[in-house]
Amino acid sequence: MSARGKARKRALDLLFECDARGLPLDATLADRARETALNPYTVTLVEGVAAHQRHIDDVVSTHAEGWDLDRMPAVDRAVLRLGVYELLYSADVPPPVAVAEAVRLATELSTDASPSFVNGVLSTVALHRDELARNGGGSGSGGR
Repeated sequence: MSARGKARKRALDLLFECDARGLPLDATLADRARETALNPYTVTLVEGVAAHQRHIDDVVSTHAEGWDLDRMPAVDRAVLRLGVYELLYSADVPPPVAVAEAVRLATELSTDASPSFVNGVLSTVALHRDELARNGGGSGSGGR
């Protein structure tokens, strides 16, 4: 697995932990950074999701037809948040890579149905990427 792949997995772990325990992302990230060195891309991802979470959640809710954010598996929710962040706010990540990496994480960590669900949602987001980034204040500059 690439360094960025490992960073995504660690970011997913943090997003999942915060979601499951009702913890704030920024404080949890700071705690983990004091405990162990974190890959800079992990930090970028978690800070980016935290900074844009309202817009990211709106995008996921809109494009996850028939699924409320609260009803989907927590792993899928975290994977989708990472994927949407990379699609809308990470100019250095090509959309096909963002989608493929999210599907890989869903395949490894979630239900049998999750990879196709994640692929469907993120592929739709990728098709509307420019408009969604404009509407959410995304600059494509890394989200910072």
